[in-house]
Amino acid sequence: MFRISTKGRYGTRLMLNLAMHFSEKSPARSLKEIAEEEDISLRYLEQIIIPLRDHRLVISQRGAGGGYTLTRPPAAIKLSEVLQAVEGNCCLVECVEDERLCKRASYCAAHEIWKEGTRVMKNYFDSISLQDMVKIAEKKSRRKSKSLKS
Repeated sequence: MFRISTKGRYGTRLMLNLAMHFSEKSPARSLKEIAEEEDISLRYLEQIIIPLRDHRLVISQRGAGGGYTLTRPPAAIKLSEVLQAVEGNCCLVECVEDERLCKRASYCAAHEIWKEGTRVMKNYFDSISLQDMVKIAEKKSRRKSKSLKS
């Protein structure tokens, strides 16, 4: 079964955290704050932030109040971009991205299935923005609050 790695899951959580605190005037967030809120190792976040910065999804700000912030509003960043940055190419099997890896690709029936499955998966991740994820997180947070009160 295809699985998104810990790097992909934590990278998504890091970006969601930045999205939830995003505003044009908001100060940057430190990785230490995010690590504490998300219960993720600071050292691990320090590794994950590099490809996100390299893909121009986040920018670092130095000085007092420094840290990281999104380069664009959450509605303009797709989950597919986050996963591409931290996971690389997401496909069900390697031959979908590079048919030269399998001599059977040109006549393999399964190859067509994997290719279509990959297309559906990529389109799905491309249809979800960080803003969509913020809305989901807020909805779940309200549910959690209600269940704790009862």
